[in-house]
Amino acid sequence: MLAMPLLARAQASELSDADRAELKQEIIAAIDKKAKLAQVMNDEIFSYAELGFQEFKTSAYLTGLLKKNGFSIEPGIAGIPTAWMATWSNGEGGPVIALGSDLDCIPKASQKPGVAYHDPIVPGAPGHGEGHNSGQVVNIVAALTVKDFMVKHHINGTIKIWPGVAEELLGAKAYYVRAGYFKNVDAVLYSHVGTGFGTSYGSPGMSGMVSVKYNFHGEAAHSAMAPWRGRSALDAVELMDVGMNFRREHLRLSQRTHYVISNGGDQPNVVPPEASVWYYFRETDYAHIKGLWDIGNKTAQGASLMTDTSWDETVLGSAWPGYFNKPMAEDAYENIKLVGMPKWSADDETLAKGLQKELNLPQTGLGTSVMPLRQPLPPEQNYGGPSDDIGDISWNVPTIVLSYPANIPNVTFHHWSAAVAMATPIAHKGIVAGAKVQAMNLLDLMTEPKLLASAHDYFDNVQTKDIKYTPLLRPQDTPAIHSNEATMAEFRPAMEKYYYDPKKYDTYLEQLGIHYPTLRKVGTDTVGGSDS
Repeated sequence: MLAMPLLARAQASELSDADRAELKQEIIAAIDKKAKLAQVMNDEIFSYAELGFQEFKTSAYLTGLLKKNGFSIEPGIAGIPTAWMATWSNGEGGPVIALGSDLDCIPKASQKPGVAYHDPIVPGAPGHGEGHNSGQVVNIVAALTVKDFMVKHHINGTIKIWPGVAEELLGAKAYYVRAGYFKNVDAVLYSHVGTGFGTSYGSPGMSGMVSVKYNFHGEAAHSAMAPWRGRSALDAVELMDVGMNFRREHLRLSQRTHYVISNGGDQPNVVPPEASVWYYFRETDYAHIKGLWDIGNKTAQGASLMTDTSWDETVLGSAWPGYFNKPMAEDAYENIKLVGMPKWSADDETLAKGLQKELNLPQTGLGTSVMPLRQPLPPEQNYGGPSDDIGDISWNVPTIVLSYPANIPNVTFHHWSAAVAMATPIAHKGIVAGAKVQAMNLLDLMTEPKLLASAHDYFDNVQTKDIKYTPLLRPQDTPAIHSNEATMAEFRPAMEKYYYDPKKYDTYLEQLGIHYPTLRKVGTDTVGGSDS
C-alpha cells in the first residue's frame, strides 16, 4: 500500500488519499478511547498551576508519561531546567515533526473550575488563567495515537514534543532556536487554547517584542537627616517612566509599551540605592521592535543623567512576530472541518452564559461552528496585538498554530475568568477535538510528501524570500530561570493540598466538591455549591 516517496526535504511514507481518509476515521475512534487519559492529564496540570520557569511538577509529570510510552527525553535543554525535548522514531528516515505547546500559568489567577464567579482555590496564588494546562494534552494524545498507527502501518518518521516554558514571559523558545533544537526539524505543529476552532497563515496580526528590565544604581542615605548625600535609583525609574509616557504620543499606532516597577526600594526613610523597572516593547516587525528598544535605552540614559545614577539592562525574553505556513494551514483547516465543534451539554452552556453574565458580557454561550481559515492581515492594517515566542520558531521552520475550543468566548485572558472552564467538561471536550485534528495534521505531514514539499516551498519562496530571521537575543543574554521562584515558594505549600489525585477522584471537580455548574444567584452566594 505504501508507495515510494516524492521529492521533499524529508522522505515521507506516501499513502493514497483513500487510505489516509480511512486512517483518519480510525484515528478519531482511537482518540475517543483516550478521552479519559486526556481529562486526567488536563486536570492534573491544572492543579499544579506553575509560573514560568518553575514548571517542575508539570514537566516531571509529562516527561514521565512520555517515557512510559517509548519517548526518549533530553532534559534541561537550552540551559532551562524545566525544558525538555522528547523524541520517538519509527524506522529509518522520514519526516521529523515537532509538536509544541505551553506549560506556565498566570500570577494571582487561582480559580475553582466550574464556578462562574471569582472563587480562588488558594487566594493570591497562581492559576491557569490562560489555559496552558491543556495544550500539551492535545499534542501528547495526538502523538501517542499517531505513533501506534506509524508502527502498525510501517510509516517511517520522527515525532518530537517540546514545552513552551515561560511563554507568559516570552522566555524560552528563542533560546531553543539559538541552541539548534529546530535545525533538523521539517515542520512544527503548535497548539494553543482558544474559544473557537481554527488556524491561520501568514501574519495574523501578532506583535513581536522584547522584555527588558532596567536596573538603576544610586547611593543610599537617610531620607530626613541627609537626603543630599543620596542618589535615588527610584527617581531614575520614575523619570524613565515619565519620559516613555510622554514619548507615546509620537510612536506608531502599532506599538504596545507596558511596564511594572519591579523594585522600588526598601522603605521611605532610606533613599533607594537600587531600583528596577520592567518593560515590554511590542511592535509588528523586527526593525520597529529594535527601534522601540533603542528609545527605551535612550530614555533610561536620560533618566540616569538627571539623577546622577548608573544603569544597566537585563533581557528577560523576546519574540518575533509570528508568521505561519499556508499549505499546512489549509491542510489543517480541512481536518478541523472534518472533526467539527464539540457537542456542548446544557450544563456547559449554563456555565458559559453564567460566567458571561458575571463579566457583564453578552450571554452568547459556547461556539457551535468552526472558524473560517484566517488569512493574513495587510501590513497597513496590522496595528499589533499579543505576542508569542512561537514566532521565533515560525521563522526557522514551517509552522502552524492550532486553536482548539476549550474555553468560554469573550472571557478575559490573563485573568481568573479564563480559568473557570479549564478543568471542566468544556475543556475536556475541546482538547479531545483538538487532539483529533492535531493527529490528522501529524499523519498528513508523515504520509503526504507533496504537503511537506509545498510547505517548504512557501517557507523558502514566500515567507523568507525577503525577510530573514535575526534574533532579538544578544549573545550575552541567558534565560531568566530564577523568575517566579519566590512566588512559587510562597504559594506551593498551600497549593500542594489541592493537587489532583486521579486514583481517588474521577475528576478534579469531584475532588474539589464542586457542583457543575455553580453560578451566582441574585440575593444569595451561589447556585449549586462548592465544598472546598
